[in-house]
Amino acid sequence: MVRTEGVDQLDTKNDQMKGMKNSDIKALSLAELNDKVNVEKEALRKMQFAHQVTAIENPMKLRESRKLIARLKTEQRAKELQK
Repeated sequence: MVRTEGVDQLDTKNDQMKGMKNSDIKALSLAELNDKVNVEKEALRKMQFAHQVTAIENPMKLRESRKLIARLKTEQRAKELQK
């Protein structure tokens, strides 16, 4: 399996974010949530591209990334409604 260095770095960063618990997400501010969503969307886009070019080692990371984005957006919306 061929992997590029950028994708390896991306996987490491995503592994750190995947460890986020719901309590960690709830503790973030609205601005931090927005930043995390943008970072995770970019990481997902890059992983999807890498997966199209050559199969990534663990394709379940795509699903995990999508689910994390959904969790972040859910909390972001909840905080917006509280205002």
